[in-house]
Amino acid sequence: MNFEGLDPGLAEYAPALHSALDPVLDAHLNPNLLQNVELDPEGVALEALPVQESVHIMEGVYSELHSVVAEVGVPVSVSHFDLHEEMLWVGSHGGHATSFFGPALERYSSFQVNGSDDIRHIQSLENGILFLTKNNLKYMARGGLIIFDYLLDESEDMHSLLLTDSSTLLVGGLQNHILEIDLNTVQETQKYTVETPGVTIMRQTNRFFFCGHTSGKVYDLRMMRAITPLQVHVDPAFLRFIPTYTSRLAIISQSGQCQFCEPTGLANPADIFHVNPVGALLMTFDVSASKQALAFGDSEGCVHLWTDSPEPSFNPYSRETEFALPCLVDSLPPLDWSQDLLPLSLIPVPLTTDTLLSDWPAANSAPAPRRAPPVDAEILRTMKKVGFIGYAPNPRTRLRNQIPYRLKESDSEFDSFSQVTESPIGREEEPHLHMVSKKYRKVTIKYSKLGLEDFDFKHYNKTLFAGLEPHIPNAYCNCMIQVLYFLEPVRCLIQNHLCQKEFCLACELGFLFHMLDLSRGDPCQGSNFLRAFRTIPEASALGLILADSDEASGKGSLARLIQRWNRFILTQLHQDVQELEGPQAYRGAGGSSFCSSGDSVIGQLFSCEMENCSLCRCGSETVRASSTLLFTLSYPEDKTGKNYDFAQVLKRSICLEQNTQAWCDNCEKYQPTIQTRNIRHLPDILVINCEVNSSKEADFWRMQAEFAFKMAVKRLGGEISKNKEFALADWKELGSSEGVLMCPSIEEFKNVWLPFSIRMKMAKNKGLDVCNWTDGNEWGPARAEEELGVFVYDLMATVVHILDSRTGGSLVAHIKVGETYHQRKEGVTHQQWYLFNDFLIEPIDKHEAVQFDMNWKVPAILYYVKRNLNSKYNLNIKNPIEASVLLAEASLARKQQKTHTTFIPLMLNEMPQVGDLVGLDAEFVTLNEEEAELRSDGTKSTIKPSQMSVARITCVRGQGPNEGIPFIDDYISTQEQVVDYLTQYSGIKPGDLDAKISSKHLTTLKSTYLKLRFLIDIGVKFVGHGLQKDFRVINLMVPKDQVLDTVYLFHMPRKRMISLRFLAWYFLDLKIQGETHDSIEDARTALQLYRKYLELSKNGTEPESFHKVLKGLYEKGRKMDWKVPKPEGQTSPKNAAVFSSVLAL
Repeated sequence: MNFEGLDPGLAEYAPALHSALDPVLDAHLNPNLLQNVELDPEGVALEALPVQESVHIMEGVYSELHSVVAEVGVPVSVSHFDLHEEMLWVGSHGGHATSFFGPALERYSSFQVNGSDDIRHIQSLENGILFLTKNNLKYMARGGLIIFDYLLDESEDMHSLLLTDSSTLLVGGLQNHILEIDLNTVQETQKYTVETPGVTIMRQTNRFFFCGHTSGKVYDLRMMRAITPLQVHVDPAFLRFIPTYTSRLAIISQSGQCQFCEPTGLANPADIFHVNPVGALLMTFDVSASKQALAFGDSEGCVHLWTDSPEPSFNPYSRETEFALPCLVDSLPPLDWSQDLLPLSLIPVPLTTDTLLSDWPAANSAPAPRRAPPVDAEILRTMKKVGFIGYAPNPRTRLRNQIPYRLKESDSEFDSFSQVTESPIGREEEPHLHMVSKKYRKVTIKYSKLGLEDFDFKHYNKTLFAGLEPHIPNAYCNCMIQVLYFLEPVRCLIQNHLCQKEFCLACELGFLFHMLDLSRGDPCQGSNFLRAFRTIPEASALGLILADSDEASGKGSLARLIQRWNRFILTQLHQDVQELEGPQAYRGAGGSSFCSSGDSVIGQLFSCEMENCSLCRCGSETVRASSTLLFTLSYPEDKTGKNYDFAQVLKRSICLEQNTQAWCDNCEKYQPTIQTRNIRHLPDILVINCEVNSSKEADFWRMQAEFAFKMAVKRLGGEISKNKEFALADWKELGSSEGVLMCPSIEEFKNVWLPFSIRMKMAKNKGLDVCNWTDGNEWGPARAEEELGVFVYDLMATVVHILDSRTGGSLVAHIKVGETYHQRKEGVTHQQWYLFNDFLIEPIDKHEAVQFDMNWKVPAILYYVKRNLNSKYNLNIKNPIEASVLLAEASLARKQQKTHTTFIPLMLNEMPQVGDLVGLDAEFVTLNEEEAELRSDGTKSTIKPSQMSVARITCVRGQGPNEGIPFIDDYISTQEQVVDYLTQYSGIKPGDLDAKISSKHLTTLKSTYLKLRFLIDIGVKFVGHGLQKDFRVINLMVPKDQVLDTVYLFHMPRKRMISLRFLAWYFLDLKIQGETHDSIEDARTALQLYRKYLELSKNGTEPESFHKVLKGLYEKGRKMDWKVPKPEGQTSPKNAAVFSSVLAL
């Protein structure tokens, strides 16, 4: 707004006579028609209504044409002639709006705008009407439908609005600011401050914008000054220009007197006429655009129309008004539907070009094209690919260019979802998925142009526990990783373990557990753990490593797969922890505080000592000792449908007895033998593979669940029969969680066969007694052991296989999270069952963990934990990573020489401290290309992102005499096939990561990972550009207060991110990243940019001045299209004098 040149007298206002009156304004004014008018200094607010071009009409005298009641007894607060149609709009103090059509004032529409506040301003637009109340702006169609409803701050008291153009609106009131609102986006775009509060009227010219307050002085907008008083014979309350062939002023008093006069002449008493209001006062006044009609509203709700002709028009050119069509009922001849030959053309159908009611909008409908049939297997077998195009001979199994069109939904050939892989993007509810509860379905990440940055993980996980991302190869084991993590002794043991093996699953799992500890609800990914998992030969031999195609299509049984994985991981962790290590390079001097050397806590936790007895028919008996880490359920062969407790089946599986062929030393040949298994020592954690791999086992679970349900109904019925005051309808109320559980809900026992607790007793004759155990307080402290060898195991986790024909199925886990985890994450002490479905985490009722509907939810793995387990183990975690990891180490590359060294390791006196700055940059290579699909509308959607692997990590000193000199510059050796080295962006060339031919300082990922983990644990602050992606690919969780990312420091909200190259050129006058990227150059540049940020923002104390710097940065970037000019001579920090000091040192 330009206020230059205004007369200082504009600030002098006299007190208002009628400050409570609400002015009625018109935004379509022509200020050039305003005349020199002056009222008494004690007058009221100016309300001038110029029009567009003055229309020449015959001279006439205004007289009352019609009067109508808008709302009986409710004062009219505002009136407005519609600028587009022949309509008059009236608003009341009760918030009600009424429109009248034509000079006869026929009621057109009537509706409530606001329930409590009066309507203060009405403005007509092409498509609707704007209504302004105290703190609300509402845009409604002329029929009453709401187009938008914009709520202002409750402290606002708005009185006037002004339409500056077709899409911009100014709103003012009794405060010291004016709001600018964009009608297209319905958002506040700017706020203007006015010196004197209380804006009741607003006007604009070609150059200026004017606002007047309640003092009531009159100004000439042409001369930019207050005009001389004009003597009139009425008490002025409303003032309007009514130019016909002269410029006349209409001056209206509240009592109904109206006088016309020339702005430059004296008022003539003969020009006064009187409006007869029904109420005591006139409350509003408006003039039509044609100047042929005047509208008055009074305090009793009446509207008076005065015109200068019998048939006036409100606008020079009004469009036709749409009216509701009357209901037309035609008499149609009856039709006999029983006649098959009756022509349907007898039914009259209207010929119309308008949209029909059956034409649903696109937002409410979706196209359902016929599914493409699968490609013939013979074609796929004989196909030869040239590039991305395949060629195959025609097997001639179908007619040319003809495909049978099947209409039946049950046709397996065309209804099989496994034939055509569908993108997970935008997958909605499907009718055939009603069986699988939504939270149990396979979750997928929807990728956008920004990747994962705008994906809302909080929608799936509202807890503080961390989920795991599923898009990594072989991530089917996410649920089992969560189970192991929530076993407190396992979590502590694994994090205390550290060895020198490059691919140690125990080490990598400990790193992943550390990330899960640090996370506050954000998902983590086990990429490094799964990378090490893929290198284990045993995992490949057991078929645990799936190809991407098998994993996507869901081939193979996930239940069998996760049970084999369960056995493998326990065995592998047992071996990793038990192995005697060499020099303790990474372990602290005290070693692990968790267990003694040479012993495995995994064995103490999971191992069960057994005696295997083999009895030959010759009477020879062989006994040998063994141990197992888990048990597999063995189901009885009984086909009579007998009822079994779970404890009976478990005992049968543990103390297994079977007939088999075995070698007999006495007979010296294979003989039929009876093999029995007895327990010597029970484990602390009982792991059970359910082995429900066929319909036979599934039917057994289903049948036993039905037996258990009938027994529960019988038991509950007996309890209720003893208490006559409870009816069957009260069962659910009896099972409520409030108060003591007098009687649980009958729904809790459906599909339940698994007990929450089991009691196991070791007998003196090496026998084992197992029974289902129930006690009154599920969450109470464990019952003390009654006698030696008696233990109670509580269910801690169940892993289930979700059968879903559309997605190929998935694996989820129900886990009872203990008190220590809630204490660390939420500061509360309680236990709760949760569902873990990759990154979806949701609290559930405990009964849901043991309810298995065998149609879609099949149990796979059970974990039972001995009561008081945590008290037996030392649960302290001692960080095994020491400062020695930062010291110099040998390179894996055979050709690497000292002359090629690009960094200087830290000395002992340079060890980082809390708060020290470290410049960081990383470069990556691609292991797997991105998987995407092209939609029918031409847009691209990402199904699976490209899999990246870190190839180079550089850390630069951020302070001290050697500031800017790198102390880590590691190239990461990889055994996996690299698809794209991304040399243009990473600077990595083929051979740089090969230990045989590389000349770089080559290390393992684990070695460099430990260095970064030590820096994070010590509390340094990392400075870099785009660190979020770097840490994600490296698979590190860094606290936000330890990250200083220049991509966000030099960023304005809702604007694009700026490249490091452009920032370096703009702020540092450096031209970097000429041909390729160099991580040393990028890390050092990021440090210099951070120093520049502190300089420009005065250490963050002057955000406003820095905001101006950012505005200049974005303006310069837009002008240059964010491109750095080509350098005349290559200049970069890499060639600076500071780099030469590296070689000198």
